[in-house]
Amino acid sequence: MRRTILTGDRPTGPLHLGHYAGSLLARVELQQAYDTYLLIADLQALTDHADQPEQIHLNIREVVLDYLAAGIDPAVATIVVQSGIPELAELTGYLLNLVSVARLERNPTIKEEIRQKGFGGEIPAGFLVYPVSQAADIAAFKAHLVPVGADQLPMIEQTVELVRRFNRLYGALLVEPEALVSRVSRLPGIDGRSKMSKSLGNAIHLSDSPDVVSHKVMRMYTDPRHARIDEPGEVEGNVVFTYLDAFETDAGALDTLKARYRAGGLGDVAVKHHLIEVLEGLLAPIRRRRQELARDPDFVMRVLREGTERGRALVRRTVSEVRYAMHLEYDMPYDRTTRLTG
Repeated sequence: MRRTILTGDRPTGPLHLGHYAGSLLARVELQQAYDTYLLIADLQALTDHADQPEQIHLNIREVVLDYLAAGIDPAVATIVVQSGIPELAELTGYLLNLVSVARLERNPTIKEEIRQKGFGGEIPAGFLVYPVSQAADIAAFKAHLVPVGADQLPMIEQTVELVRRFNRLYGALLVEPEALVSRVSRLPGIDGRSKMSKSLGNAIHLSDSPDVVSHKVMRMYTDPRHARIDEPGEVEGNVVFTYLDAFETDAGALDTLKARYRAGGLGDVAVKHHLIEVLEGLLAPIRRRRQELARDPDFVMRVLREGTERGRALVRRTVSEVRYAMHLEYDMPYDRTTRLTG
């Protein structure tokens, strides 16, 4: 029996290099070997964008285009929209009874996101509990593996906790997932101050034009003490080299570049130009494929509609089993309901 992968993204904008390095590349590489489901989490996007439902809706198509352009094959991988599967919200409701508010508030990923978004004391309730929604997604698809960046590990840990508690209470029904951590644990934004993020405006998108990519790379921070070309420079903590570590496929060339920079005699502009070439080699075919797909919106919507239907069929089976285990199916045999009726 093939193992299942579930992963996804919130449609708050087009995908960027952080998504690609963090999990999208792994999805493309593994889709042939696993039953792969990609969830576009529009309900979770509303937890901190409730005033932008129209934009969230438009972004769904953008995310699908990025998936397909990056190499996701809809013949072997299934793309689903979260809001098209209402049973996911039902399972979220059940799992909410198995976790405390205090535990949710201790989730380090949530704490960092709350700080970044500046919620203060006005945290939307939906945002605080969205790790439970993620857990419900993973559990509903009975996913064995979830490709994530290292910063998302606390979310998988919380999912495992919820699945274990559910299984202890109601029987061994749900699957405990494993995190599949990417080689690039966390890609910083071009400002070097935090991870790459659409909301922080420090991202290079998969759909960015060559001129936009070039402009963003030239704005990147390097070694602030490397004031002159002939002076030695620091590679560690240098954002440009962090990107080269993630995307340069010629390890020998990268080692030579680092040695020259450390020794002195190699300027920041030259290193940035090299990164621009590397990124263009990665993004040019994605960009061309994306433009081709955008000219066939009917195909894109068909992929989305058919994928959501397949995904819902699977989730319905899981949630039906959950209802039965929780004594919520009212056509159950009498002996299963006696403890509820006395």
